[in-house]
Amino acid sequence: EMLEIIGFCAALLVGFVLGLLGGGGSILALPEMVYLLNISPSMATAYSLFVIGIAALIGTFQNVRNRLVQPKTALLFSIPAVISIAIARKFILPNLPDKIHIGDQLVFQRDTFIMILFALLMILASIPMIRGQRERQAAKRPRPGILAFFGIIVGIISGMVGAGGGFLIIPALSIFMKVPIKTAIATSIMIIAINSLAGFSIEMTDPKIDWKFLLLFTGIAVVGVFIGLFLNKRVNAEKLKSGFGFFVLAIGLFILAKEWF
Repeated sequence: EMLEIIGFCAALLVGFVLGLLGGGGSILALPEMVYLLNISPSMATAYSLFVIGIAALIGTFQNVRNRLVQPKTALLFSIPAVISIAIARKFILPNLPDKIHIGDQLVFQRDTFIMILFALLMILASIPMIRGQRERQAAKRPRPGILAFFGIIVGIISGMVGAGGGFLIIPALSIFMKVPIKTAIATSIMIIAINSLAGFSIEMTDPKIDWKFLLLFTGIAVVGVFIGLFLNKRVNAEKLKSGFGFFVLAIGLFILAKEWF
């Protein structure tokens, strides 16, 4: 009971972070489901795609109203991403053996492998958060080809570990498409919505899905999104972001240590 309550408070946090910082919430959904709510990592990646997809969709409606989104750029990124998500969820994940060998010495259980991959991702994601999203050196002119290539990479990552990949999308947009940072964040949320819901649609027919739990968790996350969007206008999100970056780094290191040992 207690863990469930904590788990649902955590759902509020997922949405809140997404609404406030424009990303990063997805990074919390998977560890919460695995460690607090005892859901298997491969199922949790599917659940996490749904929760993030719906939460990001709502954020997108808000951002479209405020004219912050570049739909063309979003599609350019999403189409290759969605194709690679489908490949990751349909072919790579189901065919991962129960034991994964890396070289001669390292052997991982499949679920452990997913969590370790995820932990490394969290650690990588925390670095730009801690350093801050400054306007980066943009390309001389927009480079859609490179952006599409990034879409493929983000798609495979999203499909494998159920994360939105916002920390990769935002810099890619601001560097290769010369998108201002606020627009990049808003467009990133739209891309996350498309990617995640497309990834989840592949799993939708799975009879093992506990819809009651999933819709409740998502509903709570959506409330969090609204609180986050509301506060976003009133606080300095940059300062928060670096704090959150340290938090993500800590969770990443914790998962790594827990799974490794």
